[in-house]
Amino acid sequence: MSTKNLYIDESCHLEHDGFPVMCVGYTKINATDYEKLKETVKSIKLKHNAPTEIKWNKLSKSRIELYKELIDFFFEAPIHFRCILVKYKQKLNHEAFNKGDHDSFYYKLVYFLLNSSTNPPNGNDYRVYMDIKDTRGKERLAQITTVFENKHHGESPFIHFQHIRSDENEFLQLTDLFIGAITYKSRKEHEKEGASAVKKEVISYLEEKSGYLLDEGTEPWEEKFNIFDHQPKSKS
Repeated sequence: MSTKNLYIDESCHLEHDGFPVMCVGYTKINATDYEKLKETVKSIKLKHNAPTEIKWNKLSKSRIELYKELIDFFFEAPIHFRCILVKYKQKLNHEAFNKGDHDSFYYKLVYFLLNSSTNPPNGNDYRVYMDIKDTRGKERLAQITTVFENKHHGESPFIHFQHIRSDENEFLQLTDLFIGAITYKSRKEHEKEGASAVKKEVISYLEEKSGYLLDEGTEPWEEKFNIFDHQPKSKS
């Protein structure tokens, strides 16, 4: 039996936040690799005099080499990334497809994010750690747990769900960096006047290393760096 740790973060996930896209994603590691990988990430941050939390919304041009080294490390290390990118969020038809509300869509999104061919159930257990976003965290966590137990008839391979703080976890910070880059490009922020030079450079470097355009998705069977591009149908 192999145990995997998955670290989920989300961007633009609120229904009426004014953004046309949303993204939910995770980084995944073998539980036995946790300490070694964590210490390596910390050592990279210290090397660049950046011991604090890495956040997409607070990238600094002076730390571009840090971000590139973290991306290099990801592609060299036994770490995997997967996300679901939802474009044209305004087209979501909750009444027809999501039991009438955005929360139900969110739970469905998390289910399909995790319950994919990249996470086979046979011989594997999964422990899921999610970034705390709002005061409804406990309620959402309980609902997600219930969804998985019901879908797997009480035998879900996703055996543990827990909220943690992103400033205390290196892998949530990696997830935040990746989904931040993906949503930034998908919203075409990189094309706007005054767009962040460091964010544009991180996007270009991540595309170079992954071999994919961040706003177009990847092959569905891609295991290392997987982006599922979901485009809702228009409302009738």
